[in-house]
Amino acid sequence: MSQAAENRVPRDRAGMLKITEIFHSLQGEARDAGRPTVFIRLTGCPLRCQYCDSEYAFYGGAWMHFDDILEQVARHGTRHVCVTGGEPLAQKRCTELLGLLCEAGYSVSLETSGAMDISGVDQRVSRVLDLKTPGSGEESRNLWTNIQALTPHDQVKFVICSDQDYEWARDTTRKHTLAEKCDVLFSPSWGQMDATRLADLVLADQLPVRVQLQLHKLLWGDVPGK
Repeated sequence: MSQAAENRVPRDRAGMLKITEIFHSLQGEARDAGRPTVFIRLTGCPLRCQYCDSEYAFYGGAWMHFDDILEQVARHGTRHVCVTGGEPLAQKRCTELLGLLCEAGYSVSLETSGAMDISGVDQRVSRVLDLKTPGSGEESRNLWTNIQALTPHDQVKFVICSDQDYEWARDTTRKHTLAEKCDVLFSPSWGQMDATRLADLVLADQLPVRVQLQLHKLLWGDVPGK
């Protein structure tokens, strides 16, 4: 038996995840914005952020084996893979998939809400931690111990819905010295916070953060699979 065959996960539920979609697009956010990337969108999320743009991933989906996921990813011929949701860490086997993707040689990122423990995620993965602002409606779900697990390879994102959200994100960034731990991203909530206004606030306060726009929405609009 070949080494590859020995490493295949047994074909039972233990080697499966519920998947909403797998698609090839440009990374729209975070450090790798603009890079061709394969997205693996897992089904399900325990949060209900008021600005969520992937509510279609809350339910449905189809069970897929790790081997089939990796095979579908490989078809697109890119080394960048983003595991997202919903909330991908709500499925406990997500960490297994992340490890397999790293072992296969991919550059892997994980988009997670900040409500789930990231300490068990392979540190080869760039963990994009979306700390929930008051405007999200889910501020109380932030798991603050996640900050202790951050490395320079990780990223923290704030979705800013208002000036009040900006002030909260600014103060949180300073209180936890986030910019000294990893990249910090401020993202205006689509249709809620004016991007120019956010940029002016960041410049006025001399914050060491990156203002980002959702490139995929600028290019294609709010369309699933893009």
